[in-house]
Amino acid sequence: MQRICVIGGSRYFGKLLVERLQAAGHHVTVINRGSTRPPVGVEHLVVDRGDEAALSAALGARAFDVVVDQVCYTPVQAAIAARVFTGRTRRYVMTSTIEVYDPATAALPPAPRRTPVPEETVDPAVWQVAMDLPWHDAAYLEAHYAEGKRQAEAVFSRAGGFAFAAVRSAHVLGGGAREFTGRLAHYAERVTRGEEIAVHARALPTVFVHYEELAELLSWAAAADFTGPVNACSDGLVDVHDLVGIVAAQAGREAVYRTVPAGEKASPFSFDRHYAMSNTRAKALGFSFSRATDWLPGAVAEALAPSCTSASAAPAPAPAPAPATATATATD
Repeated sequence: MQRICVIGGSRYFGKLLVERLQAAGHHVTVINRGSTRPPVGVEHLVVDRGDEAALSAALGARAFDVVVDQVCYTPVQAAIAARVFTGRTRRYVMTSTIEVYDPATAALPPAPRRTPVPEETVDPAVWQVAMDLPWHDAAYLEAHYAEGKRQAEAVFSRAGGFAFAAVRSAHVLGGGAREFTGRLAHYAERVTRGEEIAVHARALPTVFVHYEELAELLSWAAAADFTGPVNACSDGLVDVHDLVGIVAAQAGREAVYRTVPAGEKASPFSFDRHYAMSNTRAKALGFSFSRATDWLPGAVAEALAPSCTSASAAPAPAPAPAPATATATATD
């Protein structure tokens, strides 16, 4: 049994992580702002992790074997956590994101197209940190999500008070309504209604991970002894046409595409730039991944269930513009 603290953990794969850690016999403490209570038997500390004095006071004399941080988005949050948890834990695992590799958000080494990107492409040990940027501004943070994650990793990697690992998650799918970003539901609804799906002329592939697999990997990372970043993605590259093809086949409909002009935003998971991750390091460390194409049909079926019901209950509406590409990976 270990004493494990989870910061966040109120929904999706974070909630599942808490449940699995508890089921494995660990003593689990959840820190969040109180919007969602953890399972019975899990210690719950209600506090804003951005308030250093309040966080320190809420923790009191508690110490942990591991901290798993699901909701760190900025270097400011990371610096507060590093100060508060130094001396309170031997290991700190931060949930990060595939978006740290997005070449549209930073000057990164060019990656050959269709060649999965390794962890050393973004080295937190040397990444520049700027604490004076407006990280507390919600609009700024949303626009700089990837950079916030990169700088948060950098702060933790230099903290020195504990062993640090960053789990860089691929795009997370599965779970039907639990997938609160609605990106897979977007495709299920548009295909069943015969609406257009906006894609790039040369849509490049990406990588995905099932939410249960990510919860398993985070639990594994908490018990492991590696440090530094590790990519978390199922095997196999998948592009938007592959994904929509699965949806269309299960829905019994024909997908309708609209090619967007250069520079125009497309539907989620249509990418005109390459940053699909390699999972080679995680495998070398001992984690075994599923193939994305093995579980995607099941995830699509979950997303289609409510869509098919609503689509059959009303006539199909006129086509609407596709939403902007969702770049943020769910990390809660």
